[in-house]
Amino acid sequence: MRPSINQNAVRLSLPELRNLGTILRILLAVNALVLVAALVRESHWRALWATWLEMISIVEPQLMLQLLVLYAVAPQLVRLAYRSGAIVVLLLTLAVALAFNTAVAALVEDVTVSEMGRDVVFSLLIAAALLVYFQLRAKALSPAITEARLQALQARIRPHFLFNSINAVLSQMRTDPRRAETALEDLADLFRVLMRDNRQLAPLENEVELCRHYLDLEKLRLGDRLTIDWHVDNMPKDAMVPPLVLQPLLENAVYHGIEPSSAPGVIAINIFLSRGEVHAILRNPYQEGPGRGGGNKMALANIRERLALHFDAEASLENRLTRDCYEVHIRMPYRKQSQTEKSRG
Repeated sequence: MRPSINQNAVRLSLPELRNLGTILRILLAVNALVLVAALVRESHWRALWATWLEMISIVEPQLMLQLLVLYAVAPQLVRLAYRSGAIVVLLLTLAVALAFNTAVAALVEDVTVSEMGRDVVFSLLIAAALLVYFQLRAKALSPAITEARLQALQARIRPHFLFNSINAVLSQMRTDPRRAETALEDLADLFRVLMRDNRQLAPLENEVELCRHYLDLEKLRLGDRLTIDWHVDNMPKDAMVPPLVLQPLLENAVYHGIEPSSAPGVIAINIFLSRGEVHAILRNPYQEGPGRGGGNKMALANIRERLALHFDAEASLENRLTRDCYEVHIRMPYRKQSQTEKSRG
């Protein structure tokens, strides 16, 4: 029997050692393991806190030193095969543990060789356990990657948009054939992107161009009711982002903010680079109405999931609603194509 799409083997790779999410998980995991060790060592609850602090005071400086070393050599590690990279990580852990314990022994006279050996072995066991954990996590997330691809391949544009867009094009065929032809090209470009493999990151410039095509179609249908306020002069065009990270939000902006009202409305799009992060802020007027909440929540959940899959804790999506305005703020790390190719190894 042929394996299903969710059973594809996951390529072994080291975690991104410069990723904030990876670093936070390592810190939390090590501190949790130290707490478990303190529970095993100390049977009295009253003394547990003091024992844990004593152990952390030894483990934490060594851990921070280890993370600094791994952060420094991370670009070289991603070029190695998984087995070689894992061996290098363990060797670096051993070297840091030996150097740290030797320095402690030189400063503290009552440290024994057996205690040093125990700390070194404990460090190696923690490093090995973390490597196993990150591999299990990668395997657990692989079905979500496939699901994100399938969701992108589905009709993200609502049937009413396709129907209305075709009608808008037909209405222009006799009065303005050239504009109708341009609209059909925009529609074809939009669906071409929806149907291709969207698992990998793509240049932000491409995503913005796709959004322009989409909004041009909506402008053809809605006329003066829709105004687009672009602020992209400081946009990093070469930033790599998940495909279809903005278009579903703009679709929601039209559906929730422009269509319910007969008055003209403005959709503001502000994309800029700040402190090594790409920010995309979308604002639109908001009109509460029956049956207009589900699609918005689905799009936000889908985009949050894809941001987490690509960038972990280094990306976020925040949304807020005021009395008459809805705002979505996406934050992503600034990565160029060469950096993403290295991370894929």
